Amino acid sequence: MSVSFSPDGKKLASGCSDKTLTMWDVQSQTLLCRLEGHSGKVSSVSFSPDGKILVSGSHDKTILVWDTESHQSLGKLEGHNDAISGVAFSPDGKLLASGSDDSTILLWDVKTKNI
Repeated sequence: MSVSFSPDGKKLASGCSDKTLTMWDVQSQTLLCRLEGHSGKVSSVSFSPDGKILVSGSHDKTILVWDTESHQSLGKLEGHNDAISGVAFSPDGKLLASGSDDSTILLWDVKTKNI
């Protein structure tokens, strides 16, 4: 399981072994949404610095990009050959780094979703 607080501390995201991603309201401790889209367990989650985007890395070798308000998918990033082990935004939110069990780290342009 992986967990990440939103930058303002109001939301908590958790990636689960049941292939889902959940987002919680921290103050009320209530479930905001359950996001589905991965075919493997979710191993890493990260909020963008502005809190508008949430990304999830999975054992299915993909990264899904989510809108934190609409809870809709904004796209899928593919490029690794093994499970995603970590995802992290740059401080300005323009780049996303992903690490994989294939021993590679990829840098993604968040706007274009290209490596």
